[in-house]
Amino acid sequence: MKLIKSVLTGLFALALIIVLNTKFGDIPPLAKFLDPFQGFWKNAEGKKQNPEKELTIEGLKGSVEIRFDDQMVPHIFADNNYDLYFAQGYITAKDRLWQMDFQTRFASGRLSEVVGPKAIELDRYQRRMGMTFGAENMIKAMRNDPEIKEITDAYTAGINAYIHSLKPADYPFEFKLLDYAPEDWKPLNSALLLKLMSATLAGGSNEFYMNNILNKYGPEITKNLFPDYPFREDPIIPAGTKWSFDPIKVPEVPKANLLDKTAFNIKTKEIEEGIGSNNWAVSGKKSASGYPILANDPHLDLTLPSIWYQIQLASSDMNSCGVSIPGAAGIIIGFNQDVAWGVTNVGADVLDWYTIKFKDDTKKEYWYNNKWNTVKLRIETIKVKGGSTLTDTVLYTHHGPVVYTSQKRPDNFSKINNIPTGHALRWVAHDGSNDNRTFYMLNRAKNYTDYRKALTYYSAPAQNFIFASTENDIAITPNGYLPLKWRGQGKFLLDGTDPANDWQGRIPAEHNPTIKNPSRNFVSSANQFPNDPSYPYYINWEYSGYERAHRINKRLSVMTQANIDSIQNLQNDNYSILAENIIPTLIRLVDTEKLNASERKAFNIVSKWNKFFNADEIGASIFELWHKNLAMQIWQDDFGDPKTPMRFPSRDRNVEMLLNEPDAVWYDNIKTAKKETRSDVVNAAFKFAVDSLNRKFGPMNTDWAWGNLKHTNVPHLAKIAGFGSKFLNNGGSKTSVNAVSENNGPSWRMIVALGKNVKAYGVFPGGESGNPGSYYYDDMVDTWSEGKLNELVFLKAKNEKSDRIISTWKFTHH
Repeated sequence: MKLIKSVLTGLFALALIIVLNTKFGDIPPLAKFLDPFQGFWKNAEGKKQNPEKELTIEGLKGSVEIRFDDQMVPHIFADNNYDLYFAQGYITAKDRLWQMDFQTRFASGRLSEVVGPKAIELDRYQRRMGMTFGAENMIKAMRNDPEIKEITDAYTAGINAYIHSLKPADYPFEFKLLDYAPEDWKPLNSALLLKLMSATLAGGSNEFYMNNILNKYGPEITKNLFPDYPFREDPIIPAGTKWSFDPIKVPEVPKANLLDKTAFNIKTKEIEEGIGSNNWAVSGKKSASGYPILANDPHLDLTLPSIWYQIQLASSDMNSCGVSIPGAAGIIIGFNQDVAWGVTNVGADVLDWYTIKFKDDTKKEYWYNNKWNTVKLRIETIKVKGGSTLTDTVLYTHHGPVVYTSQKRPDNFSKINNIPTGHALRWVAHDGSNDNRTFYMLNRAKNYTDYRKALTYYSAPAQNFIFASTENDIAITPNGYLPLKWRGQGKFLLDGTDPANDWQGRIPAEHNPTIKNPSRNFVSSANQFPNDPSYPYYINWEYSGYERAHRINKRLSVMTQANIDSIQNLQNDNYSILAENIIPTLIRLVDTEKLNASERKAFNIVSKWNKFFNADEIGASIFELWHKNLAMQIWQDDFGDPKTPMRFPSRDRNVEMLLNEPDAVWYDNIKTAKKETRSDVVNAAFKFAVDSLNRKFGPMNTDWAWGNLKHTNVPHLAKIAGFGSKFLNNGGSKTSVNAVSENNGPSWRMIVALGKNVKAYGVFPGGESGNPGSYYYDDMVDTWSEGKLNELVFLKAKNEKSDRIISTWKFTHH
């Protein structure tokens, strides 16, 4: 009996050892994970830092000093540019190595290598979209520029120096959780991260929806409901601005512009309206100091670790401060002693789909320009953890990849609903470009001339580059590779057999819309139309609604003696121009006689609501659900056929109809016997809004408040439970300047007051560290949520005294 017990105990111990050292599904090998000396406990990191640290690092050419402020933001001082970017790579990897690795794997379609078969279709999708193909072309362009090649190589070497210094016990937490080791960084990885930003900001595509609408309703109704210029607009370049160039010839609309009459059952990721960014700059004539003030808050999906990494970079020829993208050298948004710059997304149409006519089922040739052309093959190899390696063949035409053919289309992967079968993707992100050169030059810019020259190197994603200088120049340029197209090209699917449908080169960079020192003494953007209809080129037919832009411009127009506080108040502005435009009409149309007690109470609140989406406003919750459901009431019966997916008309078109077309046919629900009126749908939507809040939160109480309904939080990048932020009770809305939604919003708020001594303020919803066990993982989240800013430490020299410096690292070379 003792022997049996002994054997059973031994077997149990053996089983436990095997279980604790094996990864099952999403559960890490628990013995390694829970080991107090090697596992996740090793990643705990407190607030207190060693005041001094000296490191000898192979690969440096000289010495580097890094001073960390009280938020662990690194301020890097190097004698030469190679060492500067080497140190940037090293220190960014120290804080964000897993984020850099994960995002690179996601972009390049290599997640299966670390998470197994469940990521195969996602990997296949990323490969088929040509993400690595585009990054490879970008690297070729960057390698032809000696300065950019040097900084990319230095940055890469710095990351690898950090990786090689690690023992498994030191690996960032998520590597232990997912049970894999970091691999060496390559310059391609940096390009992949910039392509990932392009993919994020290209948005989605509406061509399939638009084709279905055109097929169902014909050109007249389509043009009426989806016009090429909105009813309400406040363009980035003020309306009436004269263009200072002679335009080149624009391609003509092809005579044989035969649109594809196929009814597509594709439900794409729709371009989301109202998610965007703000930037503006006021000239010294509007500021209390007599110098320009620049503000920028790019809105992106919020994650922990944060999208941005705060840093100062100083060498013999530059001293700049701001935010970088972890994995890419240089500063993307920031300032130096002489200038400040920022970006928002343009929303140019730089992604088109072409119908491909193959010769036969072998798909070796396609018809284009009256002849058969050879299809190029790209073989993609996908390694799978715990499984066999797969290969996937992607077909390329001269347009780009044919993302899915009927044989290669999986049935059970939602992301591919974006993609039409048998269509090639023409996307500017596939082209070679040297975008890093733009930021390299902006980091060192001293004046307007430097800014304009830097922009000529930029390709994608197209951005509204805002600028201010101590010479009292302010400017804004919607900038990037903007394809030269005939008007409306890409609004619908394009026939890939006809060369007239190809892009005809690009709009000359010097013809991109731009304005310097306008008479109104400010420049601004909020993802609205870049220009009025007088601009001679076609960039796109639809942008974000005008409401945020209009509110910014109204506030800036009357602003005098602007200072940090007044600019910060505008960044936090929760007022809704949409509510201002439509609430009077909505209120007038409600039949109060037919409201029950709960609805009457809600009606009284929304009638008196101040139109601010503040966190404690119940009126904001009622209005948001009301106007959203109103769009459903109007359009769902006409545009909601699941077999033939279509999109709804824009918010701008809704407002126009609601205010000025009381008898429009679209109010009637064609699925009911009754003929509904404008008043009917407004009342039905109001009752729906109140009923929704009642069902979700019970009879009216403080839980109905907007902040609670919106429920902002910042999730972990890989959605690992417990690694995201808590619930953040804040205001803002998609139609407010402060465009905070549930998981999307200002990913970095920055204000720069130029002058003899530049002062800057900023915050992002996270922290410098990517380690969930660190005090500095999320130490800025509450500041961000409350709409406050941190004063940024900007050191003029490495030996400048500052009581905010808490630690200094010195790097020496062998």
